[in-house]
Amino acid sequence: MYKAPATLSSTRLSSVAIALAALAGATLVQWSPLLPPAPLDFALGVMAVLLAWHSPRWRWLALLLLAVAWCAWRAALVLDQRLPRELEKRDFDVSGVVTGLPETGAGATVFNFIPEQTMLDGRAIPLHGELRVAWYGAPADRLQPCTRWTLRLRLRRPRGLLDPGAFDSERYALVNRRSAVGYVRDAQPPVAAGAADWCVDRWRARIAAAIATAVPDACDAHLLQALTVGDTRGLSDADWAVARVTGVTHLLAISGFHVGVAALAGVLLVRLVWWALPWLALRVPRQPVQALAALLAGSAYGALAGFGLPTTRTLLMIGVAALALGMRRAVGALDALALALLAILVVDPLAVLSAGFWLSFAGVAFLMLGFARPRRLLEHLKALGAAQWAMSVALLPLTVAFFGQAAPLGALSNLVAVPVVSLLAVPAALLGVLAWPVSMTLAAFCWQAAAWVMHMLWSGLAVLAALPASAWYLPLPTVFSVGLALLGAVWLLLPRGVPLRWFGLCLFLPLLAPRLPAPAAGAFQADVLDVGQGLSVLLRTRHHALLYDAGAKYPSGFDVGEAAVLPALHALGVRELAAMMISHGDNDHAGGAPAVALAYPHAVLFGSEPARSPLPLLRCRAGQHWHWDGVSFRVLHPTAAWQDADNDGSCVLLVTGAAGRMLLTGDISATVEPAVAAAAGTGLPLVLLVPHHGSKSSSSGAFLTALAPQLALVSAGWLSRYGHPAASVVARYRDLGIPLLNTADSGAIGIDFPADGAPRLRWRWRRTAARYWRE
Repeated sequence: MYKAPATLSSTRLSSVAIALAALAGATLVQWSPLLPPAPLDFALGVMAVLLAWHSPRWRWLALLLLAVAWCAWRAALVLDQRLPRELEKRDFDVSGVVTGLPETGAGATVFNFIPEQTMLDGRAIPLHGELRVAWYGAPADRLQPCTRWTLRLRLRRPRGLLDPGAFDSERYALVNRRSAVGYVRDAQPPVAAGAADWCVDRWRARIAAAIATAVPDACDAHLLQALTVGDTRGLSDADWAVARVTGVTHLLAISGFHVGVAALAGVLLVRLVWWALPWLALRVPRQPVQALAALLAGSAYGALAGFGLPTTRTLLMIGVAALALGMRRAVGALDALALALLAILVVDPLAVLSAGFWLSFAGVAFLMLGFARPRRLLEHLKALGAAQWAMSVALLPLTVAFFGQAAPLGALSNLVAVPVVSLLAVPAALLGVLAWPVSMTLAAFCWQAAAWVMHMLWSGLAVLAALPASAWYLPLPTVFSVGLALLGAVWLLLPRGVPLRWFGLCLFLPLLAPRLPAPAAGAFQADVLDVGQGLSVLLRTRHHALLYDAGAKYPSGFDVGEAAVLPALHALGVRELAAMMISHGDNDHAGGAPAVALAYPHAVLFGSEPARSPLPLLRCRAGQHWHWDGVSFRVLHPTAAWQDADNDGSCVLLVTGAAGRMLLTGDISATVEPAVAAAAGTGLPLVLLVPHHGSKSSSSGAFLTALAPQLALVSAGWLSRYGHPAASVVARYRDLGIPLLNTADSGAIGIDFPADGAPRLRWRWRRTAARYWRE
């Protein structure tokens, strides 16, 4: 008997279900250590289409599989564009266009470069994607956005440092389609080749320069530049620290709400025209024109912002609403959000790798879940306060997952900052942009008014950021704890009347108060962090922690101590440092120490060269020793009679637990290795931190034979320009049967020294956190 086609309607998926299925598929790909081959992606896509066609009840699964195939294929295309490994550290002649806003720092200008033609030894090389280039001594007045150059570049693949909790630059390179990084070589004079015909970044740079001219105070000008055109180049580390602690970073990177303000201005303009010319209503319906004006105004502001993800999400939602009005269809807010999500996944499925994607969509979704549309002014004010509290709680799991910290003052800060920025500063700044082509005087007045608003707001936020316990740093969360906290957030935002609604707070406990395993009495842990060409080692006993060296700080301003060491300490749950020992004064060991000392002000500071350090170091001397939790710490070198400084004066530290030892050697050479070996003696199994990153001047055969280490660890940079570790040194360890691990290959390396067994490898972070985009 024929069955009515009503069954099709029962199996039809809503826009929300479609978007969630696609999101699940795109997210699944990101947890894979390897991507499937292209033929498998094609087969998976065909299978998904056939499943959707023949089994309507399984369409959600078909959409999920289709999203997996689409995302994996797109990711493989981006990875295939990266510079071939065999061509790394070669010199290329590249002709291309400067994009974005170049960042001029101390001694170097860093910029994005899109290659149009790439030559190697006289032959063309297919190189696509974005290049991130440093130019030392660049002509800042000529290196402007949208200009064309022919440059000789030394390039390598976008490989970064890899530590627990630290910024994943390799994931960032994938999201931004970055194929290589490098620097301008002096061997070939750069050649300027004009400018691109039209480029929005040129206008962004000009508006930013006009704001700098109009606003006398540089700090206020930098805040206004960030707010108006997304130019964050002038913001200091202190500015970002205030923004992070108070939870207002979304206001500095132009947010979707600001785009909504611009779109609202377009709507009001159309309403004003229809009010002034009522006869238009008889000829042209107002609502579709309003929607088009909102889209155009929002798009113009989005272009000034550089089309970030929150901006794009809002524009897509406005576009969906505009299309629905044009087709005379009603589209709910949740459907518009789902369609915007689906559009982003279709255009750029790799967007799921960015924190902004999750924070943006989750924030809007939680607001839709928990709040009805207010109708009266008092209800609006009440909803505003409740929304800020809800957003702070609801987005807390994602904030901890991506950034490792929470802003307890975020709800209070945003309660004031959001309306002030969105209703006062942004409209004044946009009026200045509109007035700028006509009258610089009027534009300056608008920008100065906006700058005054931002100055007052930022002064108050700085006071809040200085309060005790204004920032919470949390250990690296598990997927389970984040998922449980998100479930708790949904539970908390359920409608009133749901029983035990406040029980949702209990689901946050595994995230906010995790149970961290601590070494037993007599045991300790060592984590050799990946700091590139440098050194930093964390030693932890049951109740104490010591940091040996803190990486480098480069002339460009990049501070490894702040960018890699501190996030790793927070991610590993180090709340207090009992001591920090700086082996010697070289930058690759001591440069990051001030940032660490500022974050852990109660740590006792040791070092071999107090005169070369801005910190009040206690001089380390052989014979110094102490015990923590059944573990012995003893300084073996330098002796009191030692006069030389620099490498051979490094503090050498021997850590001895109940069943194993570790020897940290700094940059000593073969000159002092015999004395160190004699002082270390023999006995328990030993793990050796390879002296001087594996330099030819160290790791003598006699030294290794005397110590007979069970395992050796070297901290060196990838493709080190010093050649560390030297091939002859690597061969020496191999010939003696000593396993050798390098942070350049393994990322951060963790070793356990248990109380009742031999030392054992705990993790190698490049394997533990294996993902398909890893180098």
